[in-house]
Amino acid sequence: MIERYTRHDMGAIWTLHNKYDIWKEIEVLACEAQAKLPEVGITAEEAAQIRAKAGFEDERVDELEATLNHDVIAFLTNMAEHIGDPSKWVHYGMTSSDLGDTALCLQMTQAADLIDADLQALIKVCKRRALETRDMLCVGRTHGIHAEPMLFGMKFGRWAFALARGRERLALVRKQCAVGAISGAVGTYSNIDPSVETHVCAALGLAPDPLSTQVIARDRHAFYLATLATIAATAEEIATEVRALQKTDTLEAEEPFTAGQKGSSAMPHKRNPITSERVCGLARVVKANAQVGFDDVALWHERDISHSGAERVVLADSTTALDYMLDKLLWILDGLVLYPESMLANLNRTRGLIYSSRVLLALVDTGMLREDAYDIVQDNAMAVWADIQQAREGASFPERLVADERCPLDAEALAKICDPWAFLGRTGPIFDRIEAL
Repeated sequence: MIERYTRHDMGAIWTLHNKYDIWKEIEVLACEAQAKLPEVGITAEEAAQIRAKAGFEDERVDELEATLNHDVIAFLTNMAEHIGDPSKWVHYGMTSSDLGDTALCLQMTQAADLIDADLQALIKVCKRRALETRDMLCVGRTHGIHAEPMLFGMKFGRWAFALARGRERLALVRKQCAVGAISGAVGTYSNIDPSVETHVCAALGLAPDPLSTQVIARDRHAFYLATLATIAATAEEIATEVRALQKTDTLEAEEPFTAGQKGSSAMPHKRNPITSERVCGLARVVKANAQVGFDDVALWHERDISHSGAERVVLADSTTALDYMLDKLLWILDGLVLYPESMLANLNRTRGLIYSSRVLLALVDTGMLREDAYDIVQDNAMAVWADIQQAREGASFPERLVADERCPLDAEALAKICDPWAFLGRTGPIFDRIEAL
């Protein structure tokens, strides 16, 4: 029977042994199905003998292929060595792609299941940490510049929702790739009954491809690789944020730095976000591989094999890399070290400028024209910016506004406006949605 794989077994899915094991099962199932058809000469006893004796050795297949230069024929020859006379019914009415494409789709579903398990674990961690940090103040940044106050838990929550969307896409592409084809040379079932395909696919947990032309159309594989690339891009986004937050000048969060770890061969003080950087680097590989999937869609007429060699590389590499990336990301986020005091220091670093939007609205509420209110807010903000840029002591943004005779707001009113929590009174529903995820 086909092996079932669990987390961290991704590499095993793409071994030749697993592929040959699936090939063997497909051939045996096809023989068992054909034994039920009166027009095919194979008997139930011969099918049972094929089931009992079917086998292969990886090394022997490789040895035969070195001479035959055909992997499927090499495999079938090795199977025949185990089975004996009934082997004449193995591969009866089938073509190589019936075997290879059906097995490949099954391998893709096996890999998708492991990726899905990775995503579930990551979503769980992001959700937990989002709720843990739902009251942790930090500054939100747009264009890399301080914008308004926010809650750190929103970062974890955003990642959880993005990963959940990745799961939804993965479920869809898994369904579209969970197909098989036992339809013959150009997909006409010329030498094999469609019931054989139905039997084989059902036993493997696949659906028959409604119309294969010897090959299963590669738009399915392209969608698969594109989905992996999108998940990799999400992982890259998360890892990039961790890297940005770990910068010395920011230092609001830091990936785990384990006991005995060394940061630099030259500078012993260094604590570098190397694992996050690794995630970002591998994302480039997975994203680039998606282009190969798109290029593999267009084949000559009913089939050629220009796709074959390329997809043997990119499907294995992309799933293996993504599995590794998600596992590392799980480690990063589960142990992500947070520095709330540094977050507060950064939040106050611009001397109140991050409250400008509420000041603007408060001035409009007094009856002032928006254009006039904007001028007052911007003039005072730019003066504060100038002090910050020159590292000069100076009045805070609220203090400058109080001193501006054009501003009708007093110090007490501005103190209420320039309260970070005044921006966050409506965030409750956000965390309700996270909790419901």
